[in-house]
Amino acid sequence: MASIAILGVPLDLGASRRGVEMGPSAVRLARLATRLEQLGHTVVDCGDVRVPTRETLRLENGIDFLPTITDVCRDVAARTAAFVRAGQIPLVLGGDHSVAGGSVAGVSTALAERGERLGLIWLDAHADLNTPASTLTGNVHGMPVAHLLGHGDSGMASLAKPNPAVRAENVVIIGARDLDQAERVHAREFGVTIYTMRDIDERGMRAVLLEATAKASNGTAGIHVSLDLDFIDPREAPGVGTPVRGGATFREAHLAMETLWDTGQLVSIDLVEVNPVLDEVNHTAELAVGLMASAFGQRII
Repeated sequence: MASIAILGVPLDLGASRRGVEMGPSAVRLARLATRLEQLGHTVVDCGDVRVPTRETLRLENGIDFLPTITDVCRDVAARTAAFVRAGQIPLVLGGDHSVAGGSVAGVSTALAERGERLGLIWLDAHADLNTPASTLTGNVHGMPVAHLLGHGDSGMASLAKPNPAVRAENVVIIGARDLDQAERVHAREFGVTIYTMRDIDERGMRAVLLEATAKASNGTAGIHVSLDLDFIDPREAPGVGTPVRGGATFREAHLAMETLWDTGQLVSIDLVEVNPVLDEVNHTAELAVGLMASAFGQRII
């Protein structure tokens, strides 16, 4: 059984639609800790990282929030590194997906202290490979993978010690179906592996996951899983800020989580982009909790 440390990051500065800062509360209300404890795990909820509200910052452009987002992610990195050093699995609740710039960096730092590397599996409708120079929207939640690979803003790209946080050959994006042209270019230049929804349609989720975990675990001590709820089709997960039709089904999403737990390689996980303002009676948060149960060993029988 695992020792799990839950950390909330009520951050919405990286996104353009409000409400995602309430995601950690919504997931907790859906009884996340209880579900994981029922599986036999030890669960400690460490509360929330302090995040300034955008009203107090008095800024307009998304890129203007980058220094504040970097400060928040630096705090997240310090905490997730401490969890890993203590033998715990960090479960980070967003907030928008820019929080992963901190969570992955922290886990990477803790593993590097042991002479080990981290693999990354990114479950998302988007590739999040933009940089401040390439973004069309200014939204920082579209940049974390680029920053974790050492590209883009120098502050965000250097949170891991040493940096970059992950190597391109160990980074796999799954479920992509909405990429900017710049992200297509970056994907080739940076060398990451992307499995689109077409790959899942043609080959099946299990085959894609097994290949992805082999890449992410090759030469690494474990895998960080970063789950954006828009990975799932919006008919199943309506409460997300950037929904894209044609995503993973309910069962495909659960199979992905079950397969990841079966590898025995899970060292940390993000659950991000739950937006209760756009949800229907907390349906998406409840789905998210069910997926976390599958990610930590729940089975049908």
